[in-house]
Amino acid sequence: MQRTRSKPKQFARYPEQNRCRFCRARIPEIDYKDLATLAKLTTGQGKLYSRKRSGNCSRHQQSAKTAIKLARFMGLMPYVD
Repeated sequence: MQRTRSKPKQFARYPEQNRCRFCRARIPEIDYKDLATLAKLTTGQGKLYSRKRSGNCSRHQQSAKTAIKLARFMGLMPYVD
């Protein structure tokens, strides 16, 4: 019995479209004053989208949560729409 040689596995680069939008743009922290970006991360009722829905990594999801809470406290965003 002859063994066939398999091809070596090639590792593809991490696909760009599957990465977090903030990681792709190399943004370290989400700014609480960037209301256009924060508005995209909340529903019409003012709730924060989940990581699965928004596509954020855990680090940027946590940063978004903190930024939205700070923007609400400062009066830049409403608590409820």
